[in-house]
Amino acid sequence: MPREAAAFQGRDEADQMRAAVTDSGVAVLCQVLRGTGGVGKTQLAAHYARQAWAGGELDVLVWVSASSRSAIVSAYAQAAEELFALEPGDPERSAQVFLRWLEPKPPGSEPVCRWLVVLDDVANPADVTELWPPKNPYGRTVVTTRRRDAALPGHRIDLGVFTPDQAVAYLADFLAEHGRHDDPDEIRALAQDLGYLPLALSQAAAYIVDADIPVGCSRCTHRQCPSYRRRLADRATSLASMLPELGSLPDDQDSTVAATWSLSIERADSLNPAGLARPALQLTAMLDPNGIPQSVLTSGPARTYLAQHRAQAAAEQSTVDQVTELDVWGALRALHRLSLIDHDPDSPQQSVRIHQLIQRATRDTLSPQDRGQTVRTAGDALARGLARSPPPAGSGPESQRTSRHPLRWRRPVQRG
Repeated sequence: MPREAAAFQGRDEADQMRAAVTDSGVAVLCQVLRGTGGVGKTQLAAHYARQAWAGGELDVLVWVSASSRSAIVSAYAQAAEELFALEPGDPERSAQVFLRWLEPKPPGSEPVCRWLVVLDDVANPADVTELWPPKNPYGRTVVTTRRRDAALPGHRIDLGVFTPDQAVAYLADFLAEHGRHDDPDEIRALAQDLGYLPLALSQAAAYIVDADIPVGCSRCTHRQCPSYRRRLADRATSLASMLPELGSLPDDQDSTVAATWSLSIERADSLNPAGLARPALQLTAMLDPNGIPQSVLTSGPARTYLAQHRAQAAAEQSTVDQVTELDVWGALRALHRLSLIDHDPDSPQQSVRIHQLIQRATRDTLSPQDRGQTVRTAGDALARGLARSPPPAGSGPESQRTSRHPLRWRRPVQRG
C-alpha cells in the first residue's frame, strides 16, 4: 500500500466505507470507490485498509494494483504462494487457488479467516472477469476506479475533489507541520485556484514548503501563497498554448496539473544534484506508476540517459559528466520533496510511485523523437535493473507469511 499522505484529511466517504450495512440494512461485501484522477481514491482506500488491519478486524489483507489483468493475476498468485507455500511458475493456477480459498467454508470445518482484498485502479472491468473475490460473510472487497458506469458490481461511493473547507484545512495543516503559516484568505484563494484537487494541492504545498523563505521571518511569513498564486497564474497562461489539445489530460485537469507540475519540476531541477530531476521524472513517466524498483532507475542505461539529458545550465557548472547511483538517489529525493513522486528507499521492489496524471503531464512535454528515446531507455533500464534486483521479500520458503507486500497475514481465529 502507498504510505499515508502528509496532512491526510478525513472525509465523509471514509465513514461510508466503514459502514457494515447500507441504509436499507443490506450487508456491504464489495465497495466501489469511484472518482476522477487526483481526487484521492487510493489514499482513502489505503486509509480504510490500515484502520481495519490496525483494529484487528482482519486476518489477511491483500493490496492489488489492478490496472491490468496480468497485474491482478500476479498479485493473487503471489498471495497464494505466500499463504500456501506454492511453487512459482503457473500464475493463473495459483490465482485460482487463492480465489477458491477465499470462498466461504462449511461452519466448523476450519478456522474462520477474515479477509480484505483491495483492487486499486481498475481500468477495464473485463480485466477482473473470473477474478472477482467471492461473496463471503467474513470477506470484503474494495475497488477504486475512474469508471462511473455500472460495469463494476458493488456498493458505489462517488469521491470528488475536496470541499473548500477540506482543501483549506489540508493546506493549513501541511504548512503548519513544516513551521509555515499564511494568511487564511490567501490559503482559501489558492485552494480555489487549484480547483480543490488533492493532487494539485499536495504539489503546491510541497513547493511552498520547499521555497527558500526563512521560517519565522516576519516580513515573509504571509507571502508564500500570494507568490505561488502569481507564479501559477503566469505558468497556466503560458502553458495553455503548449497543451496539444483541450482535454489532453484525463478528467479535465489539463491546466491545473500542467501548471503545478511545471513549477514543481523547475524547483526540483534546481536542487542538488542540479539538472537531474527532470530526466529522472521523464523515465518514471514511462514505467509502472504503481511501483518502480530503484535498481531500474540506478541502472547503467538510466544513468547514461540522465547524464545526456541533464539541464544545460547544470551541465555547464558540473565538472563531472558521469552520473552516479548517489546522484540518482538525490534526484529521486528532490522529486519526492516536491510531491512529484513518492520515493520509499526501504521498499526496493517498489521504491517509486507516481500519479498517472503527473506521468501524462510529463510525457506531453516530450517531442516524438525524445519520447521514443526515453521509451527505449526505460526498456533497457528495466532489463538491466531487474537482472540485478534482489528477490522480493517473502519469495523464499523461510519467509512465507512474513512479506508485507502485497499480503499481510494473521493467523485466523477459531469460531464456534
